[in-house]
Amino acid sequence: MASDDQNSDNTIPISPSSSSSANLSSSVLWKERIIIPTVLAGIAGGAVGLLSKHRKVHGASTMSATYASNFAIVIGCYCGTREFVRVSRIGEPDDLLNSVIGGFGSGALLGRLHAGPIGAARYSVIFAVVGTAFDYATPKIMPTISKLKERKGDWSKLPEWSPIRMLDEEAVAAKRSKEEQIYRKVHNLNKEEP
Repeated sequence: MASDDQNSDNTIPISPSSSSSANLSSSVLWKERIIIPTVLAGIAGGAVGLLSKHRKVHGASTMSATYASNFAIVIGCYCGTREFVRVSRIGEPDDLLNSVIGGFGSGALLGRLHAGPIGAARYSVIFAVVGTAFDYATPKIMPTISKLKERKGDWSKLPEWSPIRMLDEEAVAAKRSKEEQIYRKVHNLNKEEP
């Protein structure tokens, strides 16, 4: 009986707030790692479809929609499989083994649907290599991208040798008055001619 009292004193009650915070962080992570890449892939696929050589035959809207859906399906399948593996293995989000296993799984599934058993083997290797390389390179590139975002004003400035100039208010007013004078001269010449 004493052991029952000790067990009841040592139990930790699970509060609903702790489980909801875990679900919240999990859903945010899934949104970041599945939904956003899938939407971005769909946008990129639509842009590629607009540039496709087949757009002349099938129409730009058809090719854009086809490429957008294919890109979104491929990236959504890869990212979903990668996250499923991460949750199953109880791994970290940046673990590259999740990318390898997710690439093999999603590549095998899509390759089997597209090209049969041989396609499954080929696609699984391709997805594993490309997905892992992308997941490896992304964290390495992010500091560079954040530096570019910080220097947002610098990259948009035109070089001094550029013929395009940014005018302040005084220069804009001087330019408008000069254009008005030229406009008046042109219209006066046109009125004087028969």
